[in-house]
Amino acid sequence: MQSSLAKSLYIGLAALSFGAVATVSTTANAASKAKVTSSSTLKTAADTRNVAVNGSNALYSKPGTVKGAKVVASKATMKTLANSKKSADYFRAYYQKVTNKGSVYYKIVSMNGKYRGYIYGGKTAGTFAGGIASANTTTKATMPSNTTVYFAKPGKANVTWDAPQYTQYKASKQIKDTTAYASDPLTVTDAVTKTREGSTYYYVQDAKNPAINGWIYAGAVTSSKTDTAKAENGITFNYINKATGAKVSSAVYEFPAGKTTITSAEAQKAAAIEGYLPAGYSLASVGVLGSSDATFAKNSSVTVYVVANAAATLTVTPTAYNNDVDFNGTIAYPAAVQAKLSADTFFSQPKGSLASAADIKTHLIAAGADQFVIATSTADNSGAQTAYQFTLKSVGDGIYGSQVKAYYTVVKGTATSSTGTFTPAN
Repeated sequence: MQSSLAKSLYIGLAALSFGAVATVSTTANAASKAKVTSSSTLKTAADTRNVAVNGSNALYSKPGTVKGAKVVASKATMKTLANSKKSADYFRAYYQKVTNKGSVYYKIVSMNGKYRGYIYGGKTAGTFAGGIASANTTTKATMPSNTTVYFAKPGKANVTWDAPQYTQYKASKQIKDTTAYASDPLTVTDAVTKTREGSTYYYVQDAKNPAINGWIYAGAVTSSKTDTAKAENGITFNYINKATGAKVSSAVYEFPAGKTTITSAEAQKAAAIEGYLPAGYSLASVGVLGSSDATFAKNSSVTVYVVANAAATLTVTPTAYNNDVDFNGTIAYPAAVQAKLSADTFFSQPKGSLASAADIKTHLIAAGADQFVIATSTADNSGAQTAYQFTLKSVGDGIYGSQVKAYYTVVKGTATSSTGTFTPAN
């Protein structure tokens, strides 16, 4: 009996001891959960925050080691995305959280918007590591031998984009239909290949209609003009400057299928369409095509009086072309350069008028905007400070009343000031 009692006490004490250990273990585990100590929005240029996942970490609703974090996409799913051949499965990083354990988590969203959450990003804030790495969603491609092209099949398919689809987050179409621009010559100014798909895209500029400038699939353009408008199929508008009596331009508007005549009201509406109406001008008045009950047959022509628009500014925005340097500030022209640009009447013309890339570049160079330096830190004992040199690479055609980007290659180095001698970093 005593033996039995001793055995019972031994088992009871062992159970109690185990329970105590279990309680301590649970408490320690709860206390070990990480806490967020800092949060910040990433402010570097958007295209420097394109990343690819590598499948080593899952995606969470919160930083993964923080209490309450839930899995948004498993490691297996992330591994599938890492091996994807689709640009849609790249990500954009836009927010950063650091825990008291020294871990950095980035909030990321896939280029198609399907996945969004936090992923482990290593131990150094501002550096992509852990489950993600910086990604170049496009690579440079060889320019075509013929840089003047046309839309191969004008319509709603294969239009221009502000970036090849899914190579940038929220890349969008510039226009929805290219039919009205079937005859416009397009100038190819850049070429890239989608890194994952391997498809080539051209950046095209339309001198007549800058609104359609953008990236287009290389297979959607051709070096030969396709369906051009013919005078016998419509009406020819002869645009005359009402103030001077000088002819500005002519354009042929083809009648819609099945129509042999159009009314004066229909003709006036067509004459005011972008792509027919000369850039920088507006119709002189309502009724410029004559009587409201007049009709026009195919192969007819009519005088359309126009007036020059009021002057508007063409704003040039300096933009970094390369993203292999850590410049995070705002790119702005030096005061002396800005003063020359502001005084140059070239940058103030009738609203809607076109400015060619070549002309813009000439005036930028004349103002000293072809190369400039921005110093960004406090000078050290030798008087040097961290600085960046910007050298003009390219600029697109512009339209007065809007802005055009001038792209600059950026080199990091030192200088005594923004006007001092620049020394590139080793």
